[in-house]
Amino acid sequence: MSRYPGPLLTRPIADDLRAARDAGAATWTGSLDLGLSHDTVALLADGWRWRDALHPYPGKLKERTVYFFDGDDFAPVARFAGSLIKLVPTEWGVPTFEIDGIKMLPTAKASPLADAQRKVALVEPRGKRVLDTCGGLGYFAACCLESGVARVQSFEKNADVLWLRTLNPWSPDPAASDGRLQMEHADAAQAIGQLADASFDALLHDPPRFGIAGELYSQVFYGELARVLRRGGRLFHYTGSPNKLTSGRDVPREVARRLEQAGFRAELALDGVLAIRR
Repeated sequence: MSRYPGPLLTRPIADDLRAARDAGAATWTGSLDLGLSHDTVALLADGWRWRDALHPYPGKLKERTVYFFDGDDFAPVARFAGSLIKLVPTEWGVPTFEIDGIKMLPTAKASPLADAQRKVALVEPRGKRVLDTCGGLGYFAACCLESGVARVQSFEKNADVLWLRTLNPWSPDPAASDGRLQMEHADAAQAIGQLADASFDALLHDPPRFGIAGELYSQVFYGELARVLRRGGRLFHYTGSPNKLTSGRDVPREVARRLEQAGFRAELALDGVLAIRR
């Protein structure tokens, strides 16, 4: 899918644009790509001009929503096909996303990109072949590229999440990666069976929660992760701590035990498990 080239608005940005117009300003300066860069636009009576294109002043926008220009007006970066999937702005600029109101990435203490940087650093991707099982918005892959990865193979099952990536300026563009990022629309639980033994030096596994994708926490899948990872290779598995307060279940330790059975040495790290292939 091609990347969206136009402006992105949030409610605060739209309010600033209208306030500048109402104050009689000739220009407005701010970010139209969720904080990635800043631009100056010309404020006219019938709209505002950005990069040689005229856009209408937006109406009242909703909080916690990102908007893109669909050719006629500003529409939410959201889709509904059984589940509501939407891009959600954060105080950090870098957006997260939600599925049916459930936040998919941590944002409480740092931007989701900064959070990804800490996790990716654990597998030391420089010069390595890395498998990114559940690509999401691509922040793990972006950090791998920034760190000098040789190649990152990324799978994403949800077509609507892939669509979000085309509108999110913080998501890496495979076409601009010099071939180092290979992105596939595929279910990692099925696609991994087609990968060769010991074909990766490091793994990043950030699955949806257990109740949504239990197959990605199974002993069978962990055996496949061990098969495609070379001996001594590192794996970071995000788990979070679901159900810990309500049922006392310790998912990170359960995952660590299964990884040990699959052929890893595993220990708790950050909000997941760091494991090394034995």
